[in-house]
Amino acid sequence: MCRKKETGYYETEYQHIMLKSCKYCGRIHDSKFNCRKKPVRRKIKYTESDKFRRTQKWTDKAVEIKCRDNYLCQACIRELHGTIRKYNHKRLSVHHAIPICDDWDRRLDDDNLITLCSMHHEMAESGEISYEEIKKIIDEQQAKRKDA
Repeated sequence: MCRKKETGYYETEYQHIMLKSCKYCGRIHDSKFNCRKKPVRRKIKYTESDKFRRTQKWTDKAVEIKCRDNYLCQACIRELHGTIRKYNHKRLSVHHAIPICDDWDRRLDDDNLITLCSMHHEMAESGEISYEEIKKIIDEQQAKRKDA
């Protein structure tokens, strides 16, 4: 159906439709058409501990703990559980001896945090390095800090 605009040009009812090649199915259809081949994006649901790890408080505390531990993996220094390099300063992260989900109130306590390389962090998370070993190292680091 055509109708005349004030400008003198004719307009069709299909003029607003823009046909495009679909990048999901390869067919040509309206750009506003919802193609069945288009993947559905699901939102990731973050837990409270995931949200906490993105806060400035956690970032500051992690830097403080790494500084306390001289930016070295504390398990590698003590040559525990398959250490490859004694003074390992690569791929470090701060590990919670008592997980955040088990005791939320201790998430920022110095006596619950330790610097570990990625290999030892995974071992501590899986239980290959026991809580008692981790706690002993943390206590040693805390004692050194108080003496200094």
